[in-house]
Amino acid sequence: MGLPERDWASMSNAELVVVGTFLNRFEAEIAQGALEAAEIESVVSADDAGGTEPSLWVGGVRLLVRAEDAERAGRLVQSK
Repeated sequence: MGLPERDWASMSNAELVVVGTFLNRFEAEIAQGALEAAEIESVVSADDAGGTEPSLWVGGVRLLVRAEDAERAGRLVQSK
């Protein structure tokens, strides 16, 4: 999952807010799918060397959305 390059460009200039922290990338991507279904763009952020070093997930995997979508996205993520 993830944003097409054209959508990532619009997210890169936005104020991003963490709406969830997950134990692994897989859980974060499931939540990202729920946001995508609700037409909320999101980004999964993990310090894991592009997925090649999952052992680096010590700090968790974060799901970020635009600040203006944070309240609605937070409710959706918590309900899953």
